[in-house]
Formats: sequence, structure tokens, C-alpha cells
Amino acid sequence: MKAYRLHVQGIVQAVGFRPFVYRIAHENNLRGYVKNLGDAGVEIVVEGREEEVESFLRDLREKLPPLARIETIRKRELPPQGFDRFYIEKSSQGGEGGDSIIPPDIAICEDCLRELFDPTDKRYMYPFIVCTNCGPRFTIIEDLPYDRINTTMREFPMCDYCESEYRDPLNRRYHAEPVCCPVCGPSYRLYTNDGDEIIGDPLKKAAELIDKGYIVAIKGIGGIHLACDATNEEAVAELRRRTHRPQKPFAIMAKDVETIEEFSFLSREELEELTSYRRPIVTLRKKEPFPLPENLAPGLHTIGVMLPYAGTHYILFHWSKSKVYVMTSANYPGMPMVKDNDRAFEELKDVADYFLLHNRKILNRADDSVIRFVNGRRAVIRRSRGFVPLPVEIPFNYRGLAVGAELLNAFGVAKNGKVYPSQYIGNTSKVEVLEFMGEAIEHFKRILRVDGFDLIIADLHPSYNTTKLAMEMANELNVEFLQVQHHYAHIASVMAERKLDEMIGIAVDGVGYGTDGNTWGGEVIYLSYEDVERLAHIDYYPLPGGDLASYYPLRALMGILSKVYSIDELEGIIERCCPKAIESLRYGKVEFEVILTQLAKEVNTGYASSTGRVLDAFSVLLNVAYRRHYEGEPAMKLESFAMRGKNDLKFEVPVEGELIRVEELFAQALDVIDTASPADIAYSLHLALGRAFAETAVEKAKEFGVKNVGISGGVAFNELIVKTARKIVEAAGLSFHTTHEVPRGDNGINVGQAFLGGLYLEGYLTREDLML
Repeated sequence: MKAYRLHVQGIVQAVGFRPFVYRIAHENNLRGYVKNLGDAGVEIVVEGREEEVESFLRDLREKLPPLARIETIRKRELPPQGFDRFYIEKSSQGGEGGDSIIPPDIAICEDCLRELFDPTDKRYMYPFIVCTNCGPRFTIIEDLPYDRINTTMREFPMCDYCESEYRDPLNRRYHAEPVCCPVCGPSYRLYTNDGDEIIGDPLKKAAELIDKGYIVAIKGIGGIHLACDATNEEAVAELRRRTHRPQKPFAIMAKDVETIEEFSFLSREELEELTSYRRPIVTLRKKEPFPLPENLAPGLHTIGVMLPYAGTHYILFHWSKSKVYVMTSANYPGMPMVKDNDRAFEELKDVADYFLLHNRKILNRADDSVIRFVNGRRAVIRRSRGFVPLPVEIPFNYRGLAVGAELLNAFGVAKNGKVYPSQYIGNTSKVEVLEFMGEAIEHFKRILRVDGFDLIIADLHPSYNTTKLAMEMANELNVEFLQVQHHYAHIASVMAERKLDEMIGIAVDGVGYGTDGNTWGGEVIYLSYEDVERLAHIDYYPLPGGDLASYYPLRALMGILSKVYSIDELEGIIERCCPKAIESLRYGKVEFEVILTQLAKEVNTGYASSTGRVLDAFSVLLNVAYRRHYEGEPAMKLESFAMRGKNDLKFEVPVEGELIRVEELFAQALDVIDTASPADIAYSLHLALGRAFAETAVEKAKEFGVKNVGISGGVAFNELIVKTARKIVEAAGLSFHTTHEVPRGDNGINVGQAFLGGLYLEGYLTREDLML
């Protein structure tokens, strides 16, 4: 007779792990118990014959529930205890320093979906149907251990039927903390925007209203969405007008895969992502002619699509004539998604015609995650629902807070060799978003059992609100504060995910504060445990008006052209090639003349090496986009326009020493602008940029004896540039890397910051290395 204590860590809470252990213990004739230790994982004590224990351990690793993941098992032999059976013991709070991982919110499973539409089932057409294998997790949890009392479901005492399932270790709903039914669980109500309740089946009536062209605010898992019939062009246009989103693409939700295939192409990898338990938005290539309204994603060759992921969605489509809804976050531009009922009426009264709201609190806001496949590989654009709070491993064991960037923000908490990135936070230049960030940080500290930090890491930019917040927290908590350069962090995020010791990184991005005070964004960087060095970059070009150039890309175009042409020549080029760009300025011709003067006298002019601004400038020159209404718009529309091109015009970007001379690319384009297809020009300039960066990186890799080349930053979502770079790097016999779990843009920069923080604390890199 043998007895052992097993301490198991990983994703072992809220995934049916304890009933699984109970079942395999009985199958192997073992006695003992399994116990939830809160943040410290799960404790298992087993007693039986040696061969039965060994069989149990094999089953423990090989027959896990779908969402469970074991990271470590520590085994210690005990004296036999004399147990008479195997049972599940009540949870405990566990010890400080544990490493239990809370699973993310999980899409409805096939078993629950089948029951949802079974007229004989107690939960027939009940939108909150869940079991151990699906349903909300992160969005409802307040503290560990993950028990009902520590979630927002504590406000809904279980009825006898639900409790009988909850207490039965052999039932699919054993300790499914959100378990409920129509008798005891949350419920929906439908209201007018004046707050008057509409009597009748709320979901059926909501579906009928959407079919009639109305806009309905729908409270879901992680927040409130604004929904309308995506086949109704007028309804989509009205939603744009009310939300002040004239151009930003709307995410849509399709009833099923067959519906998606009617309007977009779908690869095997994209299908797997769409139907995964995460159910993210996946940007898919539109079919031509596109059968849905063009104003869903104006000027883009892609459309963001997701499948239903909660009972609510399936029931709505069951009653609806439309098979496609707009399903976009309920917020004004730059503001957090609305999640609370009272705030919904207050903030969305002028947007939604009707409100479909339930009475379960959303504790932790979580936007839909967004995925794109670039060159056949997954690229995470926004990491939130379905991912958070799963960690990313790093080789440094410390407790830290990486506050991320200013836009597209997510922070990360480092603990025990892992970084736990937060849900999507947003644009922290807004006070309301910064407040949300502060609340989310406190929540992460609580659920991760982090009561103090060894280091707080922020971006180098002195004016970012995140930098100021991090500095204030460091002072208040008496914690060391570290700033790291933006693009170093982008490259470090690749090293972290890909587990590399050194690499040559291509940082292609919009803007980031450089160590010399200029705006960076087109860099070739060497990063290792021993050194960080900027090896090459886009030659600086003027940005008249500084940040204004990100909203009015004509300013970037004029700044770049001023490096090649005189002011008079520059004026003539703009008036001949893109006169409508002048009209797009706030003050038209008058402002245009002011910009010319700024360039001539070098007044109120910054300097940049940004790849994003280069692409923005080309979008103006080729009359693709003149304004930025949302982050990345001109460059995204330029890529879509370039996808129509067929001929490579063989543009070349000269590289002189450490300078990548992109202004010559504009001169080459202007030489053929009257004879070549604009789409071919757009296509060719993308290839030329990809070649310039990749060839420079390969040259530096050979010089430094490095085998790994990677790419990161907001432009690393660009299909043409990444595909070109990969081909050149791999042809040179080098390994090409980018991220597939960590967002490539600013939403993932916290992981790179945390990695650099570890290098700093371990003494590999100095403060000066990361800032100067």
C-alpha cells in the first residue's frame, strides 16, 4: 500500500479538473481526496497499490478535460492514511506565492447547445445555460478560490435541481460555478431607450426589432454590444452616425460557418480559430462581389467576423430572419465598453433604440479578441475575451507590473516566471480608460495574490498617461521604476514568446518615443541577454505639426517629399497628384500653405523614422485615404488597395550605412505615377519596404553571427510586408520569427516590457541600455 501527496499547478480550476480526478481515482481503485487550494493549485492525496497509482498518474496527464492544462506535478510520498474512499474536499484559500491559473471565458459547448434547443430539457431556450466545460469565468470572478461565493453568481442561490447537479461528482455540472436555470438564475429584460420594459419574450422581440432595422444594445458575457441587421445598409449607416464612427470597420456575427462562406474566404486555420473555445473575431478576406453592405468595412479587403459564443446569440439567430448581425462594442470612440445596466441607459440613450439587458453583474470588462492570419500564421490584434488571464512564460522569476503603451493598451503582471497580460484596456489618453486600467490592475493583483512588486516598467515616452501612472505607483509603493524604449519592447515580446536568447528584430510601427527624442517606428535592432543596439532605421523625415500628421497624413507625405524636392516642386506635386488631400485638411488651402512654410522654415516640425507614417503618406499620394478616423486606417486601406496590384515594379529602397532612404521610394513612385497602375504602385512599394528591412536585417544577422530574425510592431500585421520579409530571411538560411500568442502591436508591448524588466533585474542589461 502506497500513499502520495500530489501538488498540481496549471489551468486546474473552473475546468472540471476535480470531478475528473474523482472519476479516474475511482477507476483506478484509489482512496484519498482532491482539494482546491485557491491560488496555490490543487492538492491530491491518493492511496492504493503502486501499479494503481502509476495508472492514475498516466490518466492524470493523458485524459485531461479539454480546457485543463497541467504545468507542474510535485509528488511526495506519505505514510498510508487509511482512507475508506475517494472524495472531493472543500476548497481552501491556499498559500501565498501559488500559481493557479484561472481559465478565460469559454464559448458554449456542444452539449449545452444541444440542450438549449431540446424542448424536453429544463434549460430549453435559457440563454445562461452552462456546464463545467463552458461559460463565463474571468468576467465574473472576484477572488480565488474559484467558488460561486467569489463570483457574481453568488447573487443567484441555486434551486434544488441545480444544486443536485452541482453536488454530483459524476455530473457535467459538478462545481460549475455559474450553473443556473430559469428558476434560479439570471434573466433578460427588454427595454425602450426611455427605460420602459417591453412585455413578452425579450430575446424573441429583440430579434424581431433587429430585423425591422432597429439598433439594440445587448448585454453579453464581457460587456454590452450594439447590434443591428448587417444586411441592412441604412441601419449600418445609422449606427455609424450615432456612434461617431464614420469609417471604422464593424465586427459582424454570423449565424454559422455556412453563412460566413457566403461572403468571405475561409482557410482551415481560420475555421479552427473561429470555432475554437475562444470564439474571437477573425478578419477574413471578402469575396468579390461582396454581398453585404460595403459600409460594414469601407475600403478594406477584409471583414471581421465571429460566430455565436453564448446561448443569447444562438437564441437571437433562432428567432431572426437575418443571418448576420453587426456586433460591435458599445462605446464611443476611445472610451471603455459599457458593461453596467445603469450606465447603459445613461451613455447609450442616443445610440440604441432598445436595450436587451440581463441582471448578472459583469465584474471584469472583456472586449472580443481579434485575430488575423498573416502569411498563413495567426497574428493576435487584440487579446481579450477567450485569452485573458492566460499567461505567457518568461525566463525571469520576479513580481512586476508592465503598464504597456498609451493606445491599444493592456498591462501585464509578472509573477513566478510568467506574465499575465490584462484584457484590452484601450486608449489611456482618456481619463475614463485610465480609471478602468487602475481598477483592472487592482483586480489582477487580487486574483494573482500579488501584494507587492519588485519593479514597475513603463514606456520611455514622458507624456504617456501610463508612464505617469506607473511613476506615481512606484513612488507610492516605494518600488523601483524602469522605463524602456518602445521598439525594444516590441522586439522583446518576440524573444519572450519564441524563447530566444538573441535576435535581429525588425520593428515596423506607427510611432514610439526614441532614445534620441525623435519619433521611431522603422528600426532594425539587435537584442540579446547581453546587449541592445539600434543598427539601422528609416532615415528621419520631417513631420510638420508633429502628432497632427497621424490624423492628417498629407503632412507626413509633404515632410517626406521635402527631403527630395524643393518647396515649390512639392507644392506642384501635391496639387497635381492628390488635390483632394488639400481639401481634407481642417482649413484647406490656408493650412496647406502653413505646412509649406513650416517645412521651409523648420518650424513646429518633429522628425520621425516611422513605417506607419510612410504608409500613411503613400495612401495620400495614391488617393486612397486622406484622414485617419481610427488607428491604422490609412495604412490598412493602402494594404487593401495594394492587394489589387499584380505587377512588381521593382522599386528599390537604398540603404546607406544605417539609413533606410524611403524618400527615394516616393521619387520612384512619382516617376511612374502617370503611366503605371496605382494598385501596382501600392503593391510594389510594400514589397520594396519588405525587401529593404529584410535585406538589412539579414546583413546585420550575418555581421553579428545571429541565426534569428524577427518582426514586430503595428505594421507586422501587413500581409505583403511580412510575407516578403519572411521569404528573404528564410532564403538566407535564417529563422524568421514573430508572435502568434502575443499581439504584435501595442496591445502586446507589456510582455516585451516585462521581459526587459527581467533582463534588467538579472543584471544583463542596464537602465542606460534600455533608455539611451
